Amino acid sequence: MMENRGLKNRKPLSNAIETKLWYDLDNLAKDTRINKSKLLDEAVSDLLKKYGNPTKK
Repeated sequence: MMENRGLKNRKPLSNAIETKLWYDLDNLAKDTRINKSKLLDEAVSDLLKKYGNPTKK
């Protein structure tokens, strides 16, 4: 079983994205001083709004 690494309200996620997207995300995080996890939360939330949240159907 995977250790939760002390995470209480988060789930660990491992995935791959396009290299350019990674560098753009990294630069955005540095420029805004918002960590990548929070930026990814916002991006996923926006996608769920766009396509609908399947868990709420």
